[in-house]
Amino acid sequence: MTPFVDRQPTFNELERLRLILSTYQDGSGMLVPKSKRGRQWMEQNNAITLPGWRDFERSVAAALGGIGTESKFIYDVVLGDQHTDEERIGISCKMRSELRKVTKQGRASIEVANASGEFWDTIKRQTRLNEDNYMSAPALIGAVLLTVVEGWHKAATSSVYGRISQEKSFYLNLLWDSQSGEYLLLQFPIHLPDAAALKWSVAGRRLIGCDDKGVLLEWYGHSGGQLKYYPHISQALWMSNTFRLEPLPANPSHLLTDKAAAYFPGKWPSM
Repeated sequence: MTPFVDRQPTFNELERLRLILSTYQDGSGMLVPKSKRGRQWMEQNNAITLPGWRDFERSVAAALGGIGTESKFIYDVVLGDQHTDEERIGISCKMRSELRKVTKQGRASIEVANASGEFWDTIKRQTRLNEDNYMSAPALIGAVLLTVVEGWHKAATSSVYGRISQEKSFYLNLLWDSQSGEYLLLQFPIHLPDAAALKWSVAGRRLIGCDDKGVLLEWYGHSGGQLKYYPHISQALWMSNTFRLEPLPANPSHLLTDKAAAYFPGKWPSM
């Protein structure tokens, strides 16, 4: 049975993910927080770096026995056997340092895409609106954006990774706080909300779609084309408890060289 789909992940699966994420503290991680409080807990963990978005994708693939796509494919991890006719499961891994949104607003934080070119091309083709006048029809623009994303998911059902179930695939959202060192993992459906159910408007240079509790979607069409999604945690299919990375052994500066020596025992030169 597939974790997150047919059942909740087990303690051992989550612990594997936590410990794999923790290895990226050894200097191989993508992130180096600069805040004073962040440095304090990193020092307690003997950490040099922290895992970033690519590290998260690779950790999920390794912990769950999936395939890391390592590309611009809509899904970052694919679960299931490519050599059978059974449908695979796609996981879109999204990591952001916005754990405080959960505490303050009860919302997660997912950057769905930053495909500025494709978004604008579709808007111009389907509506004849452009960067100068799109604010005159915010609801129409919002509907086009969500149609583009839905199209990506539909197209991915048949891929080099086999048949991928659109209904069973999902977002896996890792939120963290650089000051406290706390992490939280949430699972959301891959389908975005119905555009017609939202109230759309333009605020400054961003398009926003609101539900009855506040901003649910926002699009920065003039600065990178990021489409951001803030689902309420009550919509989560599953949510972990908050957790922290496992402290590394002392002298973590030697862990990268130890890894190289372990991989290439016959070639690693002594000092």
